[in-house]
Amino acid sequence: MAKKEKDGQRVHNELITVDAAIKIKGFKNNNLDITIATKEDSQIFDRIVNLIDTDYYTKISDNHKTIISKLLDSYKNALAGTELLHDQYILAGHELVEFDGIDDTQIFRYLVYRYKYNMYPILKVVDDYPPCVQIEPSSICNFKCVFCYQADLTFNNKKSGFLGRMDFEIFKKVIDELEGNVESITLASRGEPTLHPKFDEMLQYMKGKFLAVKINSNASLLTDKKIHSILSNDVQTMVFSIDAASKELYEKLRVNGKFETTIKNVERFNEIKAKHYPDSKLVTRISGVKVNEMQDVETMTEFWSKYADIVAFTNYMPWESAYDNPINDLKQPCTELWRRLFIWWDGKVNPCDYDYKSKLSQWNSKDKSISDIWNSGGYNGMRETHLNEQRNEIEPCNRCVSA
Repeated sequence: MAKKEKDGQRVHNELITVDAAIKIKGFKNNNLDITIATKEDSQIFDRIVNLIDTDYYTKISDNHKTIISKLLDSYKNALAGTELLHDQYILAGHELVEFDGIDDTQIFRYLVYRYKYNMYPILKVVDDYPPCVQIEPSSICNFKCVFCYQADLTFNNKKSGFLGRMDFEIFKKVIDELEGNVESITLASRGEPTLHPKFDEMLQYMKGKFLAVKINSNASLLTDKKIHSILSNDVQTMVFSIDAASKELYEKLRVNGKFETTIKNVERFNEIKAKHYPDSKLVTRISGVKVNEMQDVETMTEFWSKYADIVAFTNYMPWESAYDNPINDLKQPCTELWRRLFIWWDGKVNPCDYDYKSKLSQWNSKDKSISDIWNSGGYNGMRETHLNEQRNEIEPCNRCVSA
């Protein structure tokens, strides 16, 4: 694990991200004005070049070869100290940790996926499928964090219709379609995924079908069985959602959470990983929300960096503003419309999880394919409205401060 970098902080739109285990560097695009060539960039460039003459490269599609060519040009510019062009990109942040764990056989697959994930939203490219799909095994959570939808009693009550666990047959239908078409799957959204009674079976069903499987969890319900299931089923990234470095503040923010239990479970995860899966490439991340000034990011990063490969915190975007805030004058299109798609526990498809009550949803994965939904008239109409700087005509996009 790399040591914390003092300069490991950057502003990206309204989000502040702090990575303790890696040095943050960036790329030149509409939002970031950072182009810093490093030793890692040179090593990545050399690794790509050395694999160009192998079957790993020759067997990929012409479209993917074009993307690899753009990446090579991006690294050439970065290493020469030249500003990157609008369609160029180099790996940054947590991608550097992930890249180190990617086998040569999957390098080009990973690079294409990360290019699409980061650049398609900027270039406004719509492929047959989204770069990432977020699946919600459960909208139910055992916590009621003060910064989360779960604190909204119009959402979090048995009569609301918003709470439930995904039927395993819906899950299998979605996975069967996405296999071979999408590289990135995240198990998370409005609830705690490990609450699903078939959580282990879900991981087993997904095994080997995707390049980048990520799980977001509050870590409170981890058992040895669940930990083994995560570590033995090709999960790439395990995110523990934690927001404080002290018992008092943690339990004030994460209502129903127990600080000691969380630490114990994260420690146990690391113990099992080290003892039983010493060659595991899984990356661990501590992720938190910066809610108030009582949370000292440097202290939190220092405390949690010994428990994970990456520590990252983002600024709080109040959920309560989703439907109640005044309509704002933000013109910039939302990148989520080109980056990922959310599938709720009941099969309903939504463009984002800021709209946690699904006012934007027009589709259900039970009766339509993900590809048809992603390329539907409704989805494209929403994109067009955003591109025409008219997002204030869409509820709740007109109250959201994210771009």
